[in-house]
Amino acid sequence: MLNFTIHTTTEVVFGRDIEKDIGPKLKEIGAHRVLVHFGGSSARSSGLLDRVEHSLFEAGLSFVELGGVEPNPKISMVRRGIELCQREGIDFILAVGGGSVLDSAKGIGMGVATGRDPWEFAATGTAPDQTLPVGSVLTLSASGSETSNSCVLTNEELKEKRGITSQTNRPRISFLNPENTFTVSKFQTGCGIVDIMMHTLERYLTAGGETDITDRIAEGLLIATRDAGRRAIADPNDYEARATLMWAGSISHNNLTECGRLRLFPVHKLEHELSAFRDEIAHGAGLSVLFPAWALYVMEHDVPRFAQLAHRVLGVEMDFSHPERTARDGILTLKRFFEEIGMPVHMAQLGIKPENYETLADNAIRTAGGPVKSYVPLDKPAILEIFRLAE
Repeated sequence: MLNFTIHTTTEVVFGRDIEKDIGPKLKEIGAHRVLVHFGGSSARSSGLLDRVEHSLFEAGLSFVELGGVEPNPKISMVRRGIELCQREGIDFILAVGGGSVLDSAKGIGMGVATGRDPWEFAATGTAPDQTLPVGSVLTLSASGSETSNSCVLTNEELKEKRGITSQTNRPRISFLNPENTFTVSKFQTGCGIVDIMMHTLERYLTAGGETDITDRIAEGLLIATRDAGRRAIADPNDYEARATLMWAGSISHNNLTECGRLRLFPVHKLEHELSAFRDEIAHGAGLSVLFPAWALYVMEHDVPRFAQLAHRVLGVEMDFSHPERTARDGILTLKRFFEEIGMPVHMAQLGIKPENYETLADNAIRTAGGPVKSYVPLDKPAILEIFRLAE
């Protein structure tokens, strides 16, 4: 087990009808003037935005709206939000939506507090040391941004997608009502299932020695997510399934499942290049295509761990004489699960063509500042081979 520090500071308010608590909770925290940040019209048409703003009003808090956040949140929207907050004297940002809205809110918060353009942090790999407090009202179980120290932004002019990691990125408070995910489409539910599992798998399939307690937490989360995911896709109004997915999303990315292990996230880094290249690619869809290919490529460097995953989580019988068979069967079993829940598993399904591979590999190397860190460094030939395995 490697040395680790875990720092989870987000207050989580979970369950039905919790929107009424938003105003009083934010007032208790010290908020006075709130930016209500959201995506498209669904936040309004569903009635959620009205419930949130009614709670703010009843608590005596003033607020300003900023909608229009798109998937793969854009730095241009973040810059608009920073200007609005400065002009309106905002002291708290409340994101109503999924991971894209949350990451946009985090970018705005760091920009207002530091007086710097957030893309400076993304481009240089540095971290902000302060932020305006951010809260969330979650509508999509996927990114885990409601409890994480991560923020991923897209520069649409440069066609680059980069992350900013800092403890200041963790939301101050997050309101998690599973009922707010009932209207999420089957495709987006599937994307969320993949993202939750990948946040766990990218912490599980990495160096770290013996970490049995962390492994068991991660394995239980993966099994619960798989089973609840099937139920949620079959019945979108299954409260318990939606609740499991929502809580799993939060735990999967708050660092609990990486204690004692090395965090590298190579598949996420490769996927960011896909969704930066084609903005319409959903993050979870890109991950479902790339993960099995990456796993097949690196499996030989940690056969026992891949075999453990296959046996404990995916129900593959352990072949003690040839554990590499168990490991490979596990990867293919997970790939079939992705297909079962309607996720793509081939590059062509994302609109990515073989003639795009060189550009994408070059972009990944440039963004990483060299080979992408993994079990072995992924240089350009390695990345190209992973793309070919994903065809």
